[in-house]
Amino acid sequence: MPDPKKLNIHNVQFEASYGTSKQLPASDLPEIVFAGKSNVGKSSLINKFFNRKNLARVSGVPGKTTTVNFFRCDGARIADLPGYGYAKRSDAERRRWGELMEGYFAMGRDIRLIVQLLDMRHDPTADDRTMLQFLTDSGYPFLCVLTKCDKLNKTERAARREAFADDPDLTAAQTVVEASAVTGEGMEALKEAIEAALTE
Repeated sequence: MPDPKKLNIHNVQFEASYGTSKQLPASDLPEIVFAGKSNVGKSSLINKFFNRKNLARVSGVPGKTTTVNFFRCDGARIADLPGYGYAKRSDAERRRWGELMEGYFAMGRDIRLIVQLLDMRHDPTADDRTMLQFLTDSGYPFLCVLTKCDKLNKTERAARREAFADDPDLTAAQTVVEASAVTGEGMEALKEAIEAALTE
């Protein structure tokens, strides 16, 4: 028999996208949530994690993901949240984003883990820190994935690793994973963290 703790990442399928909180269905499965600012590489990382080229839509244009996208995998639901912090969004679009996010987190969903993405090359933005503070205050279990680590050389990477280790906004994170959607680094550590969260 297959090990119930092991997540078959190849057994994943897109379910639906929702643009307003009223459209969101009730939570009927444990959920793993991917969050991060626009252009942090969230869609690319999701595709790499599940070893699928076009599972999550990738674009060179920041702010492309504007809906909550649900994927189903082995009795769990993966929620890909819209990226935050894209300056060129209209006021109406910002309000819709705020309403969608507030509604999502206010529904009493069975959220087992939030995977918060941060660009390893830079310090967290003000929007990143707002999100990290929300996660800390809300008590949701979360980990931080530092994306695009392949774009740093060894010295730069060591310096950025030290900066994140000393960052007070990351202290509530369960762990910090350095990851690359290009090389696949960090995918196994992320998989283990997700499997552990789903068995709790």
